[in-house]
Amino acid sequence: MISVERLRKRYGRQLALDDVSFAVPKGEIFGFVGPNGAGKTTTIRILATLAPTDSGLATIGGIPVGDDPSAVRELVGYMPDFFGVYDRLTAVEYLEFYAACHGVARSRRRRVALELLELVDLGDRRDAQVDTLSRGMKQRLCLARALVHDPRVLLLDEPASGLDPRARVEMRELVRELRRMGKTILVSSHILPELEELCTWVGFIDRGRMVAVGPMEQVRDRVVVGRRLRIELVQPEESVMRNAEQVLSERQGVLAVDLLGDHLEITVGEGFEEAELLAHLVREGVPVRSFAPVAGDLSEAFMRLTGPGEERPPR
Repeated sequence: MISVERLRKRYGRQLALDDVSFAVPKGEIFGFVGPNGAGKTTTIRILATLAPTDSGLATIGGIPVGDDPSAVRELVGYMPDFFGVYDRLTAVEYLEFYAACHGVARSRRRRVALELLELVDLGDRRDAQVDTLSRGMKQRLCLARALVHDPRVLLLDEPASGLDPRARVEMRELVRELRRMGKTILVSSHILPELEELCTWVGFIDRGRMVAVGPMEQVRDRVVVGRRLRIELVQPEESVMRNAEQVLSERQGVLAVDLLGDHLEITVGEGFEEAELLAHLVREGVPVRSFAPVAGDLSEAFMRLTGPGEERPPR
């Protein structure tokens, strides 16, 4: 549904996008992840027809973004990382105004606005002025604005920014509901645990280059090399912990041992027999309280793929 091929974009001397390529299949929720200034918003603005490319090709629904922006805008709903609201309008007037901007027939505007307010759980605030709404309500209203023309693709730039935990949960459930309605969704966010729970595909961008992209589980498992195990001891005194560290370090197949306060975490290679290691620890007199695998997560993948250091090749 979304295809990006070798996009390049420069602002003066700053190269914002450097050969960026990725694809988002129809009906998926694509998490777009990267540090501040990595190129996420620039990419989203290009897809939303708000910024031209220097080179490369971006298509939505098979339509080149640069060739037919009007047709692309019919397919796309864009929620930027700022409100852009008209404070003196009521919520229903606000949506009717944007419905008119998108060419929705006058006879349908009020019904569309009311249906969207119900969808984003603002039906009881239909006659409230926009400036009286909470930040979370304004975010949901902006999402409703992106839906007034029933787009097939949604581009959401930091939709949960600044929201409290309850409002973030409500936004997450709303995005899930939109996917069930058949929308293809690209969402950027810095709240990685929620992206990991929400998204089906993920792409990492760093310093204007894509460093990993694909289905969520495949990317996470490919980046977080090796399996990790968490080991807690009955007596986590320093001498006991140091002894356990030495025993583990000497074991073949153990790639790394980390002392993390009151427990240890180790990285082991593929095919490593966990039961044999546990038996070995017991034989060596290490007082094990618990022994369990640690799942790799999106935050760990983010730390491995982005940040300071030498420029990485694309993945």
